[in-house]
Amino acid sequence: MNTSSQFLFFSLTVIWFISLTAFGAKTIHPDEKEALKAIAKALGKKDWNFDIDPCSNKPNWVTPPIPKVLDNNVTCDCSIAGDNYCHVIWISLKGQSLQGTLPPELSRLRYLQMIDLARNYLCGPIPKEWGSLTNIYKFALLGNRLTGPIPVEIANLTNLQIFELFNNQLSGTLPPELGYLPKIQDLRLSSNKFSGEIPATFAKLTTLLDFRIEDNHFSGKIPDFIQNWKNIDTLIIQGSGLSGPIPSGISLLRNLTDLRISDLKGTESSPFPQLNNLTLLNRLILRNCNINGKLPEYIGNLKALKHLDLSFNKLSGPIPRSYANINSLKYIFLTGNLLTGPVPDWRTNVSVDLSYNNFSISQGSQICNAANVNLFSPSWARNDTGTTSCLRLQCPKPSTSLYINCGGKQATINGTRYDDDSDSPAPAKLYVSPTGNWASSTTGIFIESVNLGETYSPQNITKLTMVDAELYTNARVSPISLTYYGFCLANGAYLVNLHFAEIMFPNDKSYHSLGRRVFDIYIQGNLVQKDFNIAEEAGGVGKKVIKLFKDVDVTSNTLEIRLYWAGKGTQSLPDKSVYGPLISAISVKKFA
Repeated sequence: MNTSSQFLFFSLTVIWFISLTAFGAKTIHPDEKEALKAIAKALGKKDWNFDIDPCSNKPNWVTPPIPKVLDNNVTCDCSIAGDNYCHVIWISLKGQSLQGTLPPELSRLRYLQMIDLARNYLCGPIPKEWGSLTNIYKFALLGNRLTGPIPVEIANLTNLQIFELFNNQLSGTLPPELGYLPKIQDLRLSSNKFSGEIPATFAKLTTLLDFRIEDNHFSGKIPDFIQNWKNIDTLIIQGSGLSGPIPSGISLLRNLTDLRISDLKGTESSPFPQLNNLTLLNRLILRNCNINGKLPEYIGNLKALKHLDLSFNKLSGPIPRSYANINSLKYIFLTGNLLTGPVPDWRTNVSVDLSYNNFSISQGSQICNAANVNLFSPSWARNDTGTTSCLRLQCPKPSTSLYINCGGKQATINGTRYDDDSDSPAPAKLYVSPTGNWASSTTGIFIESVNLGETYSPQNITKLTMVDAELYTNARVSPISLTYYGFCLANGAYLVNLHFAEIMFPNDKSYHSLGRRVFDIYIQGNLVQKDFNIAEEAGGVGKKVIKLFKDVDVTSNTLEIRLYWAGKGTQSLPDKSVYGPLISAISVKKFA
């Protein structure tokens, strides 16, 4: 039975138990009522009314849920044979921004099967006492401020199927004992501070369906034993700290539908993994994994594939024609490789980013006018590759400055005019300014977003108090890569100021404020800042920080500023499209 079927089964079971409670005379066991009082105090849950029986199915104990936002339910089982009491089996307090700690007293609810405290503001460690809850099948603690290691006692939960800890601040190494959980299906540990190698005992987790460890500080290589996880359908290893190569045994995971591996450490190159048996793949992301060689022909035979991202590798040669014939394909990102040859004729309903490659574009090619294909390569602006440029740049007089209000309208600040940059971006788009002296390129989609990445215009939910707030009210964002190019600049040394302010996280004590935006900054192809966090460097959200870079050398009249998401930071707080690089404004001036 898969996770969705199990959830439906348990939901129907809960409805049955509730009906028994509503029409029967049984009440909660007195010890469990006292335990709930202690639990409420620890969590900071102040609206439980203990004058009403917690198993009564009445308001304060059961309220109508708001799907994917808020849930407030205490569910009881009143049907245990030979028992005159009701027992708590399910507690769900999602999206309430509770500001307490995790209560050890939860262990006193010995019939408890599920606890969901997702998206609150809880802090502190996971209590080791929870290891006695042997009936638990689901722990959901995502989106809090939890710290410390995973208690080894969690390995005692032999019925545990779903363990969700992502978007917290947990640390330490993973207990090897977790590898002996006999029923675990979903293990989601992303966006924490876990370190060390993945325990060898995890080879025994043959019941896994969903394993996610992105945005952590793990070490070592991706373990070969993942080939034992024959049932897995979702495997996500992005910005995890692990190094390559991708194990060859991944070819045995024939049930995979979602495979995301990115930003592997190390510089050792490896060939493209054999994935021809993974015919169920819906999403394939192998980004920045040091993969070299040719694009494999068999990708064109993956008929279920909708999203292909092989960007920022060392792939060379032409794109196989079969890639343009995958009818299911909606997004393809091959950015930042060494690809050559002709560009296939892509359907208009496919977003394609082929920028930063070495394709040959014939004179007057219609591909230059394709709104869904981004082909830009900086060398084209310099006309030094022997290929025909899609850009027709005319630079009669080189400029010595550049000012852009990223994502905003034209603005004049302290006598300096910042260009309008309010054009709507897209998953794969090159925008050239009306003046022709700068351009921007966006790459990627917000994968987990309901609208599949259409939320590129950040909503300002902060109060800005800086005198030049007009520069920071709007911003430009991108899920993977956001690049600005300055053209027609006089060669020489420049002062580059990059303006930032985090405007998408609130300044409050709610789960919305727990998001972390982390990305890398490149100038002229050089990494100038790793793991940049706007709010952290600015001293809070809604505050500006200006990153100053001196003596930036402009040659061939071109400046390149690239912001890149390397799999770090949260991806679902306050919602599922708030991550990736964000910039408010750019100001560039040549040294006299």
